[in-house]
Amino acid sequence: MRSSVEIYNIRTGTNRVVWQTDQLIEAPNYSPDGRYLLLNGDGLLYRLPLDGSGGIARVDTGFATTCNNDHGISPDGSQIAISDKTQYGKSCIYVLPAEGGVPRQVTTNLPSYWHGWSPDGQSFSYCGIRDDVFDIYTISTDGGEETRLTHGEGRNDGPDFSADGQWIYFNSSRTGLMQIWRIRPDTTGLQQLTDDNYGNWFAHPSPKNDKVVLISYDADVFDHPRDLNVRMRLMDMDGGNLTTLFELFGGQGSINVPNWSPNGDEFAYVRYEPA
Repeated sequence: MRSSVEIYNIRTGTNRVVWQTDQLIEAPNYSPDGRYLLLNGDGLLYRLPLDGSGGIARVDTGFATTCNNDHGISPDGSQIAISDKTQYGKSCIYVLPAEGGVPRQVTTNLPSYWHGWSPDGQSFSYCGIRDDVFDIYTISTDGGEETRLTHGEGRNDGPDFSADGQWIYFNSSRTGLMQIWRIRPDTTGLQQLTDDNYGNWFAHPSPKNDKVVLISYDADVFDHPRDLNVRMRLMDMDGGNLTTLFELFGGQGSINVPNWSPNGDEFAYVRYEPA
């Protein structure tokens, strides 16, 4: 099977397989009510029940049929944010009703790749590429002017809000290898949280505001490619007690977007078999 959608419980240290398929499936989000996972594949979005019964069901995304794996569900469960390049040939962030429908454009500067929804549901965090520079931005879910949080200090990517809204966690190569950092939404308080011999990506804070899950590549790997041996790791909110939970064949698509269960006990991810 090409893709294995799985869930790991950090309290018991166990994992379970939800669903397997020969399709390339990526980036599971938990629904806020804990009833299903939202995933992408072949440019489309799908829902998958937590018990895997019945397989996946397509979400109507209107004209947006080249969605990448940067998507997420609003805290109240009423909307979905997507990143799609159908209209402009570059990734653009849109929102649409959770049940499906016509996407509404949010970002005008492109390309923009969605990564996080603020806890109050009022703003997005995302990676924007401007003149080949990768930086962290926020914007109101209604659109308007974007706020730039980083300024070309290496490559900056993968921003996700903490559950209390006080921090945005992201990965940056400003010190060499990609490492995990955090910054306040008002652009103050920048802190480096990891400093080791791995390329650390896609830090997702728990809804309990106690732990952060991330994925780590070998030091010689550039970017975040798929189909490599990687590590799923867990740390405290301040970067302490960084521990490897397990190794897997994965990378791109495994945990690109927020992936915690609502109670903060579990997270979803995708394990792959070679193409």
